[in-house]
Amino acid sequence: MHSSRWMGRSLLSDDAAVLFANDAFYTAIAGRDFAAMERLWSERPAVSCIHPGWPPIASRQEVMESWHAILTGQHAPEIVWRNARAYLLGETAYVICYEILKGTTLVATNVFVREAGQWRMAHHQAGAAPPVSLPDDTPARLQ
Repeated sequence: MHSSRWMGRSLLSDDAAVLFANDAFYTAIAGRDFAAMERLWSERPAVSCIHPGWPPIASRQEVMESWHAILTGQHAPEIVWRNARAYLLGETAYVICYEILKGTTLVATNVFVREAGQWRMAHHQAGAAPPVSLPDDTPARLQ
């Protein structure tokens, strides 16, 4: 049984709320919305990110600086995400999904922590994935 929490005006189960937070992350990228991206991340200083081909970034300030550079740059990525699956571990959750970027498929892990009643991102990592066949609209689901 999953607990439910109010998120906005809808009552969402934890699994749905985690997938909603994951979708909000990719929506912020698609919209080049740095303010939304900043709100999605945990306020804790020990967040981390590993962008494809980058060294690990391990502080909130540096993670936010990296996203600011990416989202405001001339070549902000156009990412389509597919096949998101959420895994809950108490006050922590993670989502594994595929990112399609310029015809290249990456696999991503997004880690979320419950903070002030909301699921906030604590870690994002994306890297090369072996070739996979993904349907256009694979629904997100909880594992």
